[in-house]
Amino acid sequence: MSERGQRPRGAKPAAEVRPEFKISAARVAAFEILERVGATSDHSDDLLHGRRLAGMSQADKNLATTLVLGVLRWQIALDAAVRPFLQRPDLALASPVATALRMGAFQLLHLDRIPAHAALSESVELVKAAGHPHAAGMVNAVLRKVAGGTAAKPKLFESTAAFAERLGHPRWLVERWVARYGRAAALAICEYDQTEGGGGDLFAGVGDADDSWGMDEGSRLVAEVAARFGVGAKRVWDACAAPGGKTKVLAERLAGAEVLATDLSARRLEAMAARLKTGGVEVRVLAADAARLPVVEGEFDLILCDVPCSGTGTLARNPEIRHKLEPAELGRQAKRQREILKAAAERLAVGGRLIYSTCSLEAEECEGVVEAVEMPGGVERVSLEGMVAEVLGERGEGLVREGYLRTLPGVGFKGDGF
Repeated sequence: MSERGQRPRGAKPAAEVRPEFKISAARVAAFEILERVGATSDHSDDLLHGRRLAGMSQADKNLATTLVLGVLRWQIALDAAVRPFLQRPDLALASPVATALRMGAFQLLHLDRIPAHAALSESVELVKAAGHPHAAGMVNAVLRKVAGGTAAKPKLFESTAAFAERLGHPRWLVERWVARYGRAAALAICEYDQTEGGGGDLFAGVGDADDSWGMDEGSRLVAEVAARFGVGAKRVWDACAAPGGKTKVLAERLAGAEVLATDLSARRLEAMAARLKTGGVEVRVLAADAARLPVVEGEFDLILCDVPCSGTGTLARNPEIRHKLEPAELGRQAKRQREILKAAAERLAVGGRLIYSTCSLEAEECEGVVEAVEMPGGVERVSLEGMVAEVLGERGEGLVREGYLRTLPGVGFKGDGF
């Protein structure tokens, strides 16, 4: 097991469980989803809402979801708990074996209502059913030691490496947050990421947008500020629109404006258009690269560039990101983001306004992009402090730093980092 539990390139396809073994449907589904997340680019949220759980009882769906998201959130800490009991902790385990160990350890350490014997026996059966019967004895022995272990005494002071491991985060990422935001904030972010996220009341009594899409408060805040920024706009462009929550807020807030929503993924755009139509929201959709919008589309009074990014502000809801993200990816994302921002800025009409946003906590993707792009003549950077105050009043205090809106999960804010 590596620190981030990554699957090496060229690895075998995700393991599946043979049906002749008697294992609960929830654990089989969770095991297969975890294997697929590790082996492919599929997202846990998509898989948990896909065919694999269709037809299962609600109780089984709940357990499968708890197992998948719990293992992904705590994977680094679970590996650390298991490692001392392995005969050769320096050697990587076969992925199905590692997954079964993590599932068993998570149930033993985090789920009080699961009997220890069930967590043990079904983890052993999972290993057998996935084609690794030779590892069954080892899995049984290791999990028994995990179950019988004593909790470590709290230390007077934890190093960054220690609390990163304890809270299931890659050390390199937490070290960045400590350097950028301070130790207390980095610790609070890590603690928030181990929860289900959300649960804030920032928008209690604010506006009348339908929240049925389940927008996170950070995402909703970006959309509300953008809409307030664009009051009076006749033409609006949501440049990277899917899944469409922000598009919906813009269309509702700026009634009468022509709204164009584009996205590179035609599949995601189609699903988004169907949801908008069902919700009675009229926008025009176009599958297009935001950095290469057809010239015929002209200029816009308001542009929202909520660009693709590393997603490090969303680890509470997308826990697998922490296991797949590498430092080099930040530079690759920033290059693409600069291309989109530059192209979008060139589409601003006279008097137009543009909001650039990401759900990343990393400066390279945020302030660094804005400051690196050479803007067209007449385009100036402006502070969002006034707009945030208009949207949230006193509740927005402290969210704008040096003119930039910055939300930090768990640091006075219950939502994604934007």
